[in-house]
Amino acid sequence: MIIPTQFLAISFPEIDPVLLQIGPFAIRWYALAYITGLVLGWRLMVHFVRGEEKGLTPQKVDDFLVWATLGVILGGRLGYVLFYKPDFYFANPTEIFLIWQGGMSFHGGFLGVVIAAFLFCRKHQIQTYLLADLLSIVAPIGLFFGRIANFINGELFGRVSDVPWAMVFPHGGNLPRHPSQLYEAALEGLLLFVVLMIARRSALGSKPGALTGLFLLGYAAARGFVELFRQPDDYLGFLIGGLTMGQLLSIPMILVGVYLLLRPGKRAA
Repeated sequence: MIIPTQFLAISFPEIDPVLLQIGPFAIRWYALAYITGLVLGWRLMVHFVRGEEKGLTPQKVDDFLVWATLGVILGGRLGYVLFYKPDFYFANPTEIFLIWQGGMSFHGGFLGVVIAAFLFCRKHQIQTYLLADLLSIVAPIGLFFGRIANFINGELFGRVSDVPWAMVFPHGGNLPRHPSQLYEAALEGLLLFVVLMIARRSALGSKPGALTGLFLLGYAAARGFVELFRQPDDYLGFLIGGLTMGQLLSIPMILVGVYLLLRPGKRAA
């Protein structure tokens, strides 16, 4: 007797995407993940900054939290609109503002924070690489919680698989799939955070921009690898050379990351 593959899969832990609802007001796990990532990243940056370090103070880190939040939300949403579903949103422009219905792009949020950090540094006369390196260390925290929220929502699941830990996702049909969100949480989040924390205490951490380069390279490598197991978006599929959108958007990050790691530069005093 042949047992259907789906009966051998691990049951997906069905968790309500809404953590708490009071009347029309609802707190979703996805929103909580963003808030947790931003708050923990902010507190860790404040911990790293002692007194005034080349123009960057704990107070200025506090001020930048608002800038970072806007960069993540606006950049993430616009990135999703432009990179993933431009035809739909150009035909339905009012849908762009319905963020609570889902649809955020890491690469868009990343660009949003880059722009926010650049403008903030210019306004406050802060060394750009100083803030960029601090942001690079804490960014994996937000990535970890964001991917856990993706898993709870049962979205961005992996390709069909017969590995022992495969799961049948509510919106992924009847076949078991890779829990690719957990792969990303482990690699883009936990592992990359540990690598950056170790690098911060090494000689690499004293070279301005090196930690930023390491983050870019590490994220792109992790994302490109996990995309081999993640189900491509139905409305995009495979693109140039059989690559996914996530892999294509990671290529510039690899190039910039390698440049920042290899470029000649004085070490911070």
